[in-house]
Amino acid sequence: MEDHMEEELFLLYGKSGKMPVKDERGGLDVSKVAKPVQATVSSLKMLDVGKWPIFSLCSEEELQLVRQACVFGSAGNEVLYTTVNDEIFVLGTNCCGCLGLGDVQSTIEPRRLESLSGKKIACLSYGSGPHVVLATAEGEVFTWGHNGYSQLGNGTTNHGLVPCHISTNLSNKQVIEVACGSYHSLVLTSDGEVFAWGYNNSGQVGSASTANQPIPRRVTGCLQNKVVVNIACGQMCSMAVVNTGEVYVWGYNGNGQLGLGSSGNQPTPCRVAALQGIRVQRVACGYAHTLVLTDEGQVYAWGANSYGQLGTGNKSNQSYPTPVVVEKDRITEIAACHSAHTSAAKTQGGHVYMWGQCRGQSVTLPHLTHFFSTDDVFACFATPAVTWRLLSVEPDGHLTVAESLKREFDNPSTADLRFLVDGKYIYAHKVLLKIRCEHFRSSLEDSEDDIVEMSEFSYPVYRAFLEYLYTDSISLSPEEAVGLLDLATFYRENRLKKLCQQTIKQGICEENAIALLSAAVKYDAQDLEEFCFRFCINHLTVVTQTSGFAEMDHDLLKNFISKASRVGAFKN
Repeated sequence: MEDHMEEELFLLYGKSGKMPVKDERGGLDVSKVAKPVQATVSSLKMLDVGKWPIFSLCSEEELQLVRQACVFGSAGNEVLYTTVNDEIFVLGTNCCGCLGLGDVQSTIEPRRLESLSGKKIACLSYGSGPHVVLATAEGEVFTWGHNGYSQLGNGTTNHGLVPCHISTNLSNKQVIEVACGSYHSLVLTSDGEVFAWGYNNSGQVGSASTANQPIPRRVTGCLQNKVVVNIACGQMCSMAVVNTGEVYVWGYNGNGQLGLGSSGNQPTPCRVAALQGIRVQRVACGYAHTLVLTDEGQVYAWGANSYGQLGTGNKSNQSYPTPVVVEKDRITEIAACHSAHTSAAKTQGGHVYMWGQCRGQSVTLPHLTHFFSTDDVFACFATPAVTWRLLSVEPDGHLTVAESLKREFDNPSTADLRFLVDGKYIYAHKVLLKIRCEHFRSSLEDSEDDIVEMSEFSYPVYRAFLEYLYTDSISLSPEEAVGLLDLATFYRENRLKKLCQQTIKQGICEENAIALLSAAVKYDAQDLEEFCFRFCINHLTVVTQTSGFAEMDHDLLKNFISKASRVGAFKN
């Protein structure tokens, strides 16, 4: 296998007729395959909708106009996409009227979805019928397609041949996220409330009964006073992440996909107690398995595992959250969808891993792919080849205003101002700095100088600050981000301060945890301080053996030990 990486990739794409070598568990033997050269975030490629077979029905000219797309259906044979002109087109077999055209006729040519003309799509999800739930940029909800179990939320069980605006109990709400199980639907509102409707044989709409729910109803119980920030659906189960990082689950649990340590169904939301002390940011559901991503970049999985979709190295189901080991890189994105047994993840370094069902084979451990996007995993490996989220495709050759500004940073040919830091120049534009920063608005107001010397901050830190004013983002090591946090505090740049804290969180490890905790205390970054403290407690044995802990400031050490004792860190 050592010299056959290309053969394996061709096989997974369906371009080779050879059967894959299997390991002793029946999965692809990827342990000896050479790893691709490390990819960086800057080398990300534009999403290519052409990887989905259904798009082969479109011409090159039509493909170039695509800006958003969703591929769905029992065989990936339905598609909805938007164009540069905000027009919505559909094509495919049109099962149960799921294309929303007013009929059930299949079409191999894109047809305009006139009833949603002028609407901008914010998010979209689909069920197995299939049915479609769409939220617009204004927060309105539209549904259509299969409705045998009231999954359209319009109070009937008649299939919806055209998009129907769902306003019952949602008329004064702005929907910001949607999720569909096989035959039920969830939406999340801007004020953190979850509404559910549709098939409820296992309690998946969270109503404390098993009667189908024909119209949107708020999911309450344990979620009554919680602010939900993320939702997801498995085939017949539902998940919600709240702003404190807790995960609540309800619905079918026959494979342990609720993570409660049992296999009994749950008719109302219940907290996943096994994740106590762990802050979850995102949840993603497969057909009968669940993935969560924590604020430390760790992935946990549970539920069905017949294809290795939990990434544990075996095919045994798990009813409790189990860590997924993906090298040592931090995970920044997880991917799964209720119609597949495939899992994927993307790391901070830009690597994309997959595990689970892969073209009929089983991959029981995270496998490093050559992809730059988790979307490509589902296009090329999953069965059916559907999208796990609404794709967004950037246009070729067109630069937005924001993209144009990014290109001009540190460009000597157009700059009218130079900063001299540590003997090196950084090129900038006075007018942009005055527009973007209150400090420069006053300091550059009457200045005719074209060179400004800066000695208070290092070159990497000050360059990152100026680049942030052009790009709204930062790219620094956590240690350098501490210096930028100092600058942000000095210049009263609150948004930059938040970004620095986020960067520090993403780069924390046992070796630097104490130094980052000290910085958080110094700059009064309370959220970051709490995060660093929690990280130290979760990795206490290793952290206390580092040089940073040995050299810790006396007062900080005293406070740390006191606080750690209060949370029970030293109990046997």
